[in-house]
Amino acid sequence: MAGNSQRRGATRKAGSKKGATIGSGGKNRRSLEGKGPTPKAEDRPYHVAAKRKAAKERLDTAQQRGRGRAASAPEKPRPAAAAPARRRRESTGGEIVAGRNSVVEALRAGVPVAGLWVAHRIDADERVREILKIASERRVPLLEVTKPELDRLTDGLVHQGVVVQVPPYDYTDVRGLVARAQRSGQPALVVALDGVTDPRNLGAVLRSAGAFGAHGVLVPERRAAGVTAAAWKVSAGAAARVPVARATNLVRALGELRDAGCFVVGLDAGGSMPVSELHLATDPVVVVVGSEGKGLGRLVRETCDVVASIPIRSAVESLNAGVAAGIGLYEVDRIRRQG
Repeated sequence: MAGNSQRRGATRKAGSKKGATIGSGGKNRRSLEGKGPTPKAEDRPYHVAAKRKAAKERLDTAQQRGRGRAASAPEKPRPAAAAPARRRRESTGGEIVAGRNSVVEALRAGVPVAGLWVAHRIDADERVREILKIASERRVPLLEVTKPELDRLTDGLVHQGVVVQVPPYDYTDVRGLVARAQRSGQPALVVALDGVTDPRNLGAVLRSAGAFGAHGVLVPERRAAGVTAAAWKVSAGAAARVPVARATNLVRALGELRDAGCFVVGLDAGGSMPVSELHLATDPVVVVVGSEGKGLGRLVRETCDVVASIPIRSAVESLNAGVAAGIGLYEVDRIRRQG
């Protein structure tokens, strides 16, 4: 029975090697004491949540230091292509720019970067090496993270192992576009978007605008796409070189461009001539592109001096805004080269 010291083997004999056990001195009692409640996942040093928390704290500290340096250092003038006159800053949060081409173009254009994320063991090509070089020279906070972390940060965008955070896009106005065209010494070429709400279409338009020498893109403030992370990605970095103007009223903004000497040309399926025969292409031109579904709005169409069309086969009903703008800009550039 329990506690019976008279049973065989209950106590050691006096002649044994270890001798009789008199007491443990509290050692056994301390070994039975608990270690307290289980700590949270983010408080365990080797847990994924703890590593993610530490990485975030390091990035926040680096960003605060970067803002401190920016406040103490004199402001450097930005290139004219990346910062047209009279730009105004949005009050919303920053944007995530993903992809090697987009990131390297943003850094080349001198866009302020708050942080750089690079995938662990990234396969470095010439673009990645240039990104790291520019980031090192500009002392951009650098954080090496895993691919799942980049996937979460970009909401599933194709990032190619490189992501940066840029401040809210600085939109210009109509006068900024006109001033940029005057500085170039060439006839103005502007793209205006009417009712285009997909940022990927805006990114495609920016890419075509950069390829064919347009001086900027004009979009309405409401019910229209802005320069978001998706637009940055599709533009392949052209968003850093081609300014985007926002107008409260698109019809009024088109009137300002007309007063500045531009002809307003709308692209629509019911146009009076093919865009390839546009005789106004050698003059200052604003190419207006509507949405794929509704096309040009009534007031915008009435504002146009000419409505041109892109001939397509009957099997295809329409083209999206990005493709239509690219074709229109190509035809204008082709006519100007021939003239």
